[in-house]
Amino acid sequence: MLKRPAICVKVELLLGGVFLVKEKVIIITGASSGIGLATAKELSCKGLYIIGIGRSLERCAQAEQEIRALNPDAKVQFLIANLASLEEVSKLAEDIREQLAQDGLKHIDVLINNAGTVSSWYISTVDGFELQFAVNHLAQFRLTYELLPLLKQSDEGTVISVSSGSHYRTKIHWKDVMLRKRYNCLLAYKQTKLANVLFMSELNRRLKSAGIKIKAFAVDPGLVNTNIGLKGTGGIVKKVWEIRSKSGTPADQPAHCITWLATEPDARKTDKIYWKDCSPLNPSRYSQRLDVAERFWELSERMSGIRYEGRMTSWIPS
Repeated sequence: MLKRPAICVKVELLLGGVFLVKEKVIIITGASSGIGLATAKELSCKGLYIIGIGRSLERCAQAEQEIRALNPDAKVQFLIANLASLEEVSKLAEDIREQLAQDGLKHIDVLINNAGTVSSWYISTVDGFELQFAVNHLAQFRLTYELLPLLKQSDEGTVISVSSGSHYRTKIHWKDVMLRKRYNCLLAYKQTKLANVLFMSELNRRLKSAGIKIKAFAVDPGLVNTNIGLKGTGGIVKKVWEIRSKSGTPADQPAHCITWLATEPDARKTDKIYWKDCSPLNPSRYSQRLDVAERFWELSERMSGIRYEGRMTSWIPS
């Protein structure tokens, strides 16, 4: 874990005639490169407290250096985790809680589920799930569950999932969700991006029903010039991804939309969940089906071995 002393600033609350400082706390997965790093850079320039999550110690160290080059006083640190393992996701949540406690913090304002992967080959995780489904969806589902109590302690709790416009062109393959029988890299990827939209939509609905003021958003980054499609691919898939990504926008464009949703009070005044370029869009009709969202939520709970119902309460961390 890479640590830096936290420096408190910015948001002051008056309590009994004494001004208290309340950090705005942001957690970003996949923060060592691409959209996640661009988002961390923009948020750090706003003086926010950031914990970035990455898999490579070397890349995380480099990312922190890049952030501090822009803002020497940045309140940023990185934690290392392999999001392909549900056990490691739970351990990551514990590490986050411990780090916040060390800095005297008992809340999270924004959780940005950005980490993602693409694989040309079918890879089974230690938990027996297809790699893309595990990292792109189940890790988000489990981490959000683990951190929900801390998000509830914020007056502006927000969960953001980085999805994709590719969700418009797919559905959930109920009979073979892991695509074991007919694995296709892009088919698997598109299904996980649909999963992100379904998750945010159903999370919003359940939170609202429980009277919890946390907001959930899915972001369509558009075609972005990052290397997500180059790390775990080969052959024609890698070539196509390389060619297409070159015509994509810089990562700081979707990062700006994510930052806006994370920090702009007006974003919380709408019930729209799907955003691109700081504007709401309608997600796919399939993703708006309540029966699909509920069924997929229940499937995700079974796969993750958790039940969100117990977290939709007034539990307060000690």
